[in-house]
Amino acid sequence: MAPVVRRSTLAGALAASLVAVAAFAATRGAFKGRDRNTIVIVTAQQATVPIPTMIEGAASATGNQDLADQLFLRLAALGPGLNTSGDAGFTPQLARSWTRRDSVTLAFDLDPRARWHDGAPVVAQDVLLAFERARNPKIAPKLADLLHHIVSVTAESDRRVVIRFDHPYAEQFYDATFQVQPLPSHLLPNGAATPDLPRAFVDHPVGNGPFRFVRTVPGQFTELAADPKFFLGKPGMQRLFLRIAADPDARMNLLLTGEVDAMDAVPAPLSNIERLSGAPDLKLVSVPSPLMGYLLFNQRDRADSARPHPILSDSVVRQALVLALDRQLMLRATFGRWADVPYGPVSQLLWVRRGSPRAAGPDTARARKLLASRGWTDHDGDGVLDRAGRPLSLALNYPLQSDVRRQLGLLVQEQLRQLGVHIDLVRLDGPVWAERRSRGDFDIDFSSASQDPTPSGLTQSWSCHGGTNVAHYCDPGVDSLMERAMMAQRGAGALWQQALRRIEADAPAAFIYAPSYVFAVNRRLGTVKFEPVSVWRDLWEWSVR
Repeated sequence: MAPVVRRSTLAGALAASLVAVAAFAATRGAFKGRDRNTIVIVTAQQATVPIPTMIEGAASATGNQDLADQLFLRLAALGPGLNTSGDAGFTPQLARSWTRRDSVTLAFDLDPRARWHDGAPVVAQDVLLAFERARNPKIAPKLADLLHHIVSVTAESDRRVVIRFDHPYAEQFYDATFQVQPLPSHLLPNGAATPDLPRAFVDHPVGNGPFRFVRTVPGQFTELAADPKFFLGKPGMQRLFLRIAADPDARMNLLLTGEVDAMDAVPAPLSNIERLSGAPDLKLVSVPSPLMGYLLFNQRDRADSARPHPILSDSVVRQALVLALDRQLMLRATFGRWADVPYGPVSQLLWVRRGSPRAAGPDTARARKLLASRGWTDHDGDGVLDRAGRPLSLALNYPLQSDVRRQLGLLVQEQLRQLGVHIDLVRLDGPVWAERRSRGDFDIDFSSASQDPTPSGLTQSWSCHGGTNVAHYCDPGVDSLMERAMMAQRGAGALWQQALRRIEADAPAAFIYAPSYVFAVNRRLGTVKFEPVSVWRDLWEWSVR
């Protein structure tokens, strides 16, 4: 029997559809008719909680941080060199100047011109409020862990803040400035004690940055307006729209039709970049990204982590597998010119990559000799190397949602086949892949990382007791070098370089790609400046031709 559809239900659904269509048409028309001093950016994520100290857990999304960076300044910003070690290389924001009193004490003097968007001055109590929230594990557990070396934050006056640390180390200034954005204490009198700030403030935040919040239309856009009294200079654009389109093709179509002025990172595959590069009204801009992809070799038996892996526990075998891969060829096929082969586990974002040698190119002949020296030869003539009756056969896990890793996995499989290594590609649903990876149930895992600007994050995956060291790589020499680099007052770069060389020599992974972000912008925009850590941070300095 056919289902009965009530007329009222059908009419209601039709009315809802018409309202949605009308809303979309109105939004589209509004962007079409924008004036020359309005910029529209299309992005995949809408901000829901763009409030510093609340961007954790489920709210830990790029969209929230991108919007927060338009509304809220830091004491100082990471400079173009991205060097997180030492006190140099940072640019003033809310702090006009700073001094180092001793090896564990920094003092910041706030710029007297800095104002909240309601006109109230930025004062030391605003900094204290944000740090009190950020250092409270019940409010911001991730930030509290990152800031655990800070022992006190005090105010010596309305405009001077003093931060003390528990011991000398290289990234004190980075910890004091990058992780925390002050909050308006005059609007949040109880903000230090409660995890959730008032709903009115979350829905309509009052910041101190170059743009002030105007409104959000859920699922469509967020609108900001320039603050004409912004103390660092009047923004070049009067209005900013962050338009939402989750589908990558939709974002590209909006850009190609001129309905938006810029889009966030152009997604893979390479054909998307080629499509946009052919548009006469667009230009592509590459920006160092925090992304890195690598083949992680499990050094323990996937069935019993108490035992060494029967094949991959041998560093000579791992070195041979790396030498058999033509990684540059893979990148040209997948990313074009928009990626590098990393030397060690570093993305383009990390400053410690500067000074590294080029990653080794393919050397199949040497790879064969290395494997033969370990007894791996093709005894039965089936094209697969073997030793003591065991074929050199390995499984490579990767998430089915990643087209990049799928494409590269096929190239890895073919290149290692020519060496005599059999690779089974195991394509897994995201949660299943992550669960297997976390418990060490893999031979080779095609891993991907998004790194923080600080190289100290490398200890998580590449030190003996790192929290995400699922492949059980352990070199006490690397641990010592990284610890010394994090503590060094000078010369940290050389120590990080030594650590990277040791990691490369031991081949715990084949480091495959470190891509750039590729942003597309309309040529009507003149001054265009991207910051790798917060790509839209300097929008206020953009201009129209």
